[in-house]
Amino acid sequence: MSENVGQLLSKRAYRAPDMPAVFEPAVDRRLTYRELEGRSNQVANALVGGGVAKGDRVGLLLMNGSEFVESFFAVAKIGAVNVPLNWRLVADELEFILKDAGVTVLVFSGEFAELAAELRGRGDKTDITTWIQQGGDAGDGVVDYDDWMGSASAELPVVEVDGDDLCFIMYTSGTTGLPKGVMHTHDTVLWANLTLCTTTDFHQGDVFLNALPLFHVGALTPVLGCVFGGVTMVLLRAFDPAQSWELIGAEHVTTTLMVPAMLQFMLAVHEPSKHDASSLR
Repeated sequence: MSENVGQLLSKRAYRAPDMPAVFEPAVDRRLTYRELEGRSNQVANALVGGGVAKGDRVGLLLMNGSEFVESFFAVAKIGAVNVPLNWRLVADELEFILKDAGVTVLVFSGEFAELAAELRGRGDKTDITTWIQQGGDAGDGVVDYDDWMGSASAELPVVEVDGDDLCFIMYTSGTTGLPKGVMHTHDTVLWANLTLCTTTDFHQGDVFLNALPLFHVGALTPVLGCVFGGVTMVLLRAFDPAQSWELIGAEHVTTTLMVPAMLQFMLAVHEPSKHDASSLR
């Protein structure tokens, strides 16, 4: 099997353009698959216009949101390599990962502007030449995400990508040493999606609540599976147990993924008379 992971989004937008793709409660934003595809193409073309080529590494230091999803697929569309970054790490830890991966472009949320500024001040300790800020006021030498992508074409860029080409590098926690970059090709990502969609009760028309951080493969794989399978994503910027219950009822969430500690927090605030979870399988 050989296919560009980025084009999974293109195919879903072609098949179901008006299907709800993303809901972000934090900013009350809803995007259809057509809209998500258009924004992703704009990011892809903006990257190409900025000199990003096949095989280049693009770091994503982003909170959960449509910007993460559209950027991830955009990087894949042009054959570049995603490097999702754990925003809980400090500058020294991020510096090692950025240098180790050879990241040359960093897209970061406004919440991390100070952290990005500290990394910028370290000069050649990273290989980053382009700093792109999503949200907040971008400072000198930093590109504003919305202006940057908003002026680019929404047409699908055509780049030849082989199944053995790298799609993303996910770094381990480094609990027994320095973090190690685990390399995922377009084919390994596609097989992970096929496994998810064929071995779980996860199918077209579902509504998936994602409360885990997208820099972790446990959250990223289901989101990719949502696009592959035709599922609507409800993206929590950060986990909130009470809000999770409210969203399950309001958005008719059918499936989610939680780790045990998150479930314990949810049980602690559960009010059967208030929280309708009848849609959740």
